[in-house]
Amino acid sequence: MKRLLSTSYQEWAFDTAMFLIRLCFGGMMLVNHGFQKLVKFSSLQYKFADPLQVGTKNSLLLVLFAEVFCSILLIAGLFTRLAAIPLVVAMVVAFFIAHNYDVKEGENAAVFLTGFLAILLCGPGRASLDKMMGK
Repeated sequence: MKRLLSTSYQEWAFDTAMFLIRLCFGGMMLVNHGFQKLVKFSSLQYKFADPLQVGTKNSLLLVLFAEVFCSILLIAGLFTRLAAIPLVVAMVVAFFIAHNYDVKEGENAAVFLTGFLAILLCGPGRASLDKMMGK
């Protein structure tokens, strides 16, 4: 019972948690959002939201970079904190601009934002390519 109420943690538990968070958030972003946009690129490029006023195609390309390329890096634990930055920016734009602070409409963006911020702040943990490379 003492262990359940303790605020201390084991290093292996932290590393396992960070691995699972990277795997789950990166994987869900990649499969449920990134691949879907990649497959529908030709139809989305003309009607995708343009909240930053850089053009619909460029907005879609930026989101694809974050949701596909950065998600893969996140899952692998390679350049993890750098890969989390575009994902955080994409989720901030999605929640605050595209969904206009609507918690019901932008719930997924808010949840992803929370996960990617945790990864950005805590790092990848030991079960990552970053750690194996000595970063």
